[in-house]
Amino acid sequence: MSDSYHKLIAKSSCILELLRTVDRVAKTDSSVLILGESGVGKELFAEQVHLRSLRKNGPFIRVNCAAIPEGLLESELFGHVKGAFTDAAKDRQGRFNMAENGTIFLDEIADLPPILQVKILRVIQEKKLEKVGSDITVNLNVRIIAATNKDLEHQVQLGLFREDLYYRLNVLPLYIPPLKQRKDDIMELAGYFLEKYAGSDKKQNKPTGFSMDAEQALLSYSWPGNVRELQNCIERACVIGKNKVIGREDLFLKPDILNDIGVKDKSLKTAITDFKANFIRKVLEENNWNQTETAKVLVIQRTYLSKLIKELKLSPKELYNEKK
Repeated sequence: MSDSYHKLIAKSSCILELLRTVDRVAKTDSSVLILGESGVGKELFAEQVHLRSLRKNGPFIRVNCAAIPEGLLESELFGHVKGAFTDAAKDRQGRFNMAENGTIFLDEIADLPPILQVKILRVIQEKKLEKVGSDITVNLNVRIIAATNKDLEHQVQLGLFREDLYYRLNVLPLYIPPLKQRKDDIMELAGYFLEKYAGSDKKQNKPTGFSMDAEQALLSYSWPGNVRELQNCIERACVIGKNKVIGREDLFLKPDILNDIGVKDKSLKTAITDFKANFIRKVLEENNWNQTETAKVLVIQRTYLSKLIKELKLSPKELYNEKK
C-alpha cells in the first residue's frame, strides 16, 4: 500500500546476476515466487520486479499473509460489501482491487489458510474476484508476486499447501541466497546502514566508520538473521557506540558456535567429529590433560576416553604426564 521503496544494495556477483534475471522476469506478467530465508530481502526483490516492469507506474500493494488474522484476511484481500457480516458498516475495497493495473505482493504465502488458497487460485486462473457478501464478479488486471521462507514443495507433500496453486505461483521462481553466501555485500550493507542510522542520531560523536576488528567480525559472522540482523546490529552500534569508529565490542554479535569450531559447510558426520574433538580437547585442557579427571567430567570410562583420544587423533605430544 506504500508508494515508498527500499534501496537495494548489491555488490556480490550472485546478486548482480540475480538482478539480471529480475530484468528478464519483469518484462512478463507471469506470477513470480520468491524464495529465501527470513531476512534476506525478498520484499526488496519483489519491488525490483515491479519497478522494472511495465506496471512500474501502477500501485505496488504489500500483504503479509501471516500478520493478518485469518478471520479478517479474506475481507482484506478481496474486500466486502456493506452488511456482509456484523461489523461491515460500509463497502470496503480489498487489496487486490487496490493493486489494479499494478502488482500485489503476497508475503508469507505459505501461511495462507486452505480456503483462501482456493480463492487465490481462482484469481490467478480467471483474473476475476467477488467481494465478500457480493455475487458481482469483478475483472482484475493485477500481477501476483508471492514470497515465503518455507519449502513450499515440502508443504505440498505434507498437504498444507495446494499443489495446483503452487504450480501457478511458481511460474518464475527467484531464490535469494543468504547473506553468508554474499560476503561481498556485507560491508556495502554495513556502510549503508551506518550512514542511515548515524545520520539520524542527534548525538555529537557520531560514528563514521568501522575498526579493522569490527570489519573482520562482520565478515566472519554467519548472519543467521541475514540482512535484517545486520541492519539491527548496525543500528544498535550507532546508538550505543561512544567513539567515532565502531569497534568489535559495539556490535554485540551473539556467539557463533559453529564458526568458532570450524564446522561450517561440512557433512554432518565430519561436523560431529570436529565438535567432539574440540569439546574433549577443551575439557582435557581444563583438567590439565588428566584423563581420569576428564573422564569423570564427561561421565564416561577412562578407557573409553583413551580410545576417543586415539580415534580423534589428539596427539600424545599434547598430553602432559598424567597425575595418577
